Amino acid sequence: MRSINRTGLISGTGLIVTALTATVAALAFPIWSYADRSGTDLATLNAETVSTQFGPLSAQDRDFITKVRLAGLWELPAGQQAEERGTTQAVRTAGEHLIAGHAFLDARVRNVAARLGLELPNQPTDQQRQWLTTLDEAQGVTYDREFVNILRAAHGKVFTLVAQVRANTRNSLVRDLADDANTTVLDHIKVLEATGYVDFDALAQDAATAAPPPTTISPAPPNPTQSPNSPIPVVPSPGYTLPPAVSRDETSSSP
Repeated sequence: MRSINRTGLISGTGLIVTALTATVAALAFPIWSYADRSGTDLATLNAETVSTQFGPLSAQDRDFITKVRLAGLWELPAGQQAEERGTTQAVRTAGEHLIAGHAFLDARVRNVAARLGLELPNQPTDQQRQWLTTLDEAQGVTYDREFVNILRAAHGKVFTLVAQVRANTRNSLVRDLADDANTTVLDHIKVLEATGYVDFDALAQDAATAAPPPTTISPAPPNPTQSPNSPIPVVPSPGYTLPPAVSRDETSSSP
């Protein structure tokens, strides 16, 4: 009888220990798997972050700065083209907003990059060049629709990145740039939607099936700099006027 009780006690204790172990493992697994999948654990964040006089500069911050510059390199010429070729006043107005907004943002991002010692791209990406080619080949109302939907889709993706950066950055320059980008991008989204050509069903389907965008991180500064070198000068593409690189005068201004 005693052996039966002893066996029962051991079996019961073993079940309790096993259950507790399984519970701890179940709680720990989602935490580990989330950090592993997302790459946002503290060790990864610290490894990709550098110190600057304006606060820590993360990989996401540098990706954001690069994307703001890239946006101006193709959306400025797209806006100039829409201002000339749009068949409705609403499309031409959207083009005017793109020109004004990205001229302002490009000057801002060049100044920020110079003060952080970051290099900036001088040409649009292959995908952005393809969008410009598509617009070049379109005519009439087809051009209006292509312009509006290509630009609206691009702004929607940038808008999401701006929100993430604004919520998470610890760098004061990046925070201010995100504020300006948020205002500008939202304005562009509204004027594009005001044309009446936005295909919202296509936007929703694209958002549901699209893969995460590739990162385009600017090189991290080796250490804080007071007067960094200018970004590589821009070489304009044939037929388009690209934003100029930051000047020496801009880089010499005090933070």
